[in-house]
Amino acid sequence: MDRKETIVISLGGSLIVPNEIDSDFVLEFVSLIKDYVNKGFKFIIITGGGKICRKYNESLKKITNPSKDNLDWMGIATTRLNSEFVRIAFGDLAYEKVVLDPDIIPITDKPVILSAGWKPGNSSDLATVYASHSVGAKIAINMSNTDYVYDKDPITNPDAKKFETISWDEYLKLVPESWNPGLSSPFDPIASRYAQEQNIQVVFVNGKNLENFKKYLNGEKFEGTIIG
Repeated sequence: MDRKETIVISLGGSLIVPNEIDSDFVLEFVSLIKDYVNKGFKFIIITGGGKICRKYNESLKKITNPSKDNLDWMGIATTRLNSEFVRIAFGDLAYEKVVLDPDIIPITDKPVILSAGWKPGNSSDLATVYASHSVGAKIAINMSNTDYVYDKDPITNPDAKKFETISWDEYLKLVPESWNPGLSSPFDPIASRYAQEQNIQVVFVNGKNLENFKKYLNGEKFEGTIIG
């Protein structure tokens, strides 16, 4: 694998399972990635847990008093389930196993590698940054269900300010300092601090707008936020 050609993507669970499994989105996403594989691109895709993760955690809290670590392990399991789903959707293009440790990215001739949540104390965002560092990528792409990073929740705050570019120092002022399971944040604070340390940029795009994502891959002007 030519590490320089590898693109690392954090694929939000909100895109894979917004309420129910969105097979139409996954089909369209897989088709797009296949097009770029044919152009010589290679991809590492780390999947998130999304709403199904939160449903499991909320249900656990009704049954028992789970620790933060157990809630995280529940979330990690859902990210890995999502990753298996996407891996199988790619067929023979994908490496045959979901990678569980982003510090150890396998050398393979397969152009697509799937990974997921890693260990308690953070989200799958940290796995994305570690995978980027492992293959020497200085840019990671975060695909979620919003167009930009905002200074506050744009759904409940119509006056929310969007950012097209923002430094890591500025971004870290917008999010909590610590991680809690189920935290809703554009990019989790633990992963953000590590990305800052490693001088890795994170590019936010709305995964629902795959035409816009293609503009990014083509090196054209796109809608989204660049952090770092």
